Amino acid sequence: MSLDVPVPDPPELEELDPNEYEDAEVVGDTDYKREEIEQLLRTGAWEEAFTEWASQTDLTESDFAIITDLDMLQRFDFFWDSFAERVGYHAPGIPEDWKERDYHPDLESWGSVSAINAGLTELGQIVCDVLKDEYIEWETEYEAPDDLPDFS
Repeated sequence: MSLDVPVPDPPELEELDPNEYEDAEVVGDTDYKREEIEQLLRTGAWEEAFTEWASQTDLTESDFAIITDLDMLQRFDFFWDSFAERVGYHAPGIPEDWKERDYHPDLESWGSVSAINAGLTELGQIVCDVLKDEYIEWETEYEAPDDLPDFS
């Protein structure tokens, strides 16, 4: 299945500590390179990744309308994890108490909530893969800690 919608604007990345997310962990001090990543998203990575994702997602246009209404795509975060030499991400999601909170008038089932959350996670991973494989050219100079044992 595919989703036939125009490519939305890429998210504007904020200066947040990724370790504050439940679904991300970055080890050590790092330069998250958000400005560089945001620029890469604007210069084509977002459009390329979104187009790839839209061609294979199972989300419906009504699911995507909910995502758009809730401005969820703007709540994505992407950052460089220099220790792992990867692009990390945090995907927004609909909370478990969506029904009690009247989160969105068109949300009617756990199936839609689950599909939206899974779809956004898939989009985040595709964006990371596209960035790392086709756009990021910087090298990380990892310095080992001074307290590693010497086996020589």
